[in-house]
Amino acid sequence: MAKGRPKRGVPEGLWIRCPQCKATLFRKEVESRYNVCPECQYHFYLPARDRIQQLLDPESFEEWFTQLSPRDPLEFKDRIAYAERLKAEQGKTGMRDAAVVGRGYIRGRPVVLGITDFAFMAGSMGSVVGEKLARAAEEAQRLMLPLLIVSGSGGGARMQEGILSLMQMAKVSAALARYDQSGGLYICILTNPTMGGVAASFALQGDITLAEPGALIGFAGKRTIWNTVRLELPEGFQTSEFLLKHGFVDRIVHRQDLRTEVARLIDYCEH
Repeated sequence: MAKGRPKRGVPEGLWIRCPQCKATLFRKEVESRYNVCPECQYHFYLPARDRIQQLLDPESFEEWFTQLSPRDPLEFKDRIAYAERLKAEQGKTGMRDAAVVGRGYIRGRPVVLGITDFAFMAGSMGSVVGEKLARAAEEAQRLMLPLLIVSGSGGGARMQEGILSLMQMAKVSAALARYDQSGGLYICILTNPTMGGVAASFALQGDITLAEPGALIGFAGKRTIWNTVRLELPEGFQTSEFLLKHGFVDRIVHRQDLRTEVARLIDYCEH
């Protein structure tokens, strides 16, 4: 090597490691498969904006309620103030809060779509998330359109908003009940993770419940259960495969097949 020439190396971030099969993967190849491992089919986290591209027809999404922003009514502070945490999360993700809702088309079929994103405070359900999902259900009822919610929430209710966060479970559930009474079709897609108050409310209230392979789905996690009641959970407990076996999930669908499967279900239920 010529003296003084900088050492050439592999650019940082070019490769990623699959947490399931431990294979070293070319990042762009994984991203081209909507963040699915080409070796073992492990489903990585997928941001809300990428899910919109994966599920909906190109350029068909019209986002709603973009003006809603979270507040700090309790002036909550743990390690850092909640107001500061919100600013940091918004800067990191480019989102105002953990939910995106709007209208779009799936293979030409109009739908109302809601997505919760784990990247924003673990997808926890604060007042803005609950408000957006409740309004999405109300708009789906008004427009008489199928409602599709993709859950990627590991944080449950957001403790920094106290009872204002907990009440979102009831508010969204009530909006979904009214939508159901009007004859609407609600399809819920559970992704990794779907936990806490989200699993205890809208995530498991669908007319049809789909799940991605290997998703963690439940209320309290394995470590929490052990620390509180000292119970060792069965192997594979709280995975989408376990829930399918015990009747909590209707079907497990690979990410690449979700768009086709949802379109097929809409056709089947509306004819």
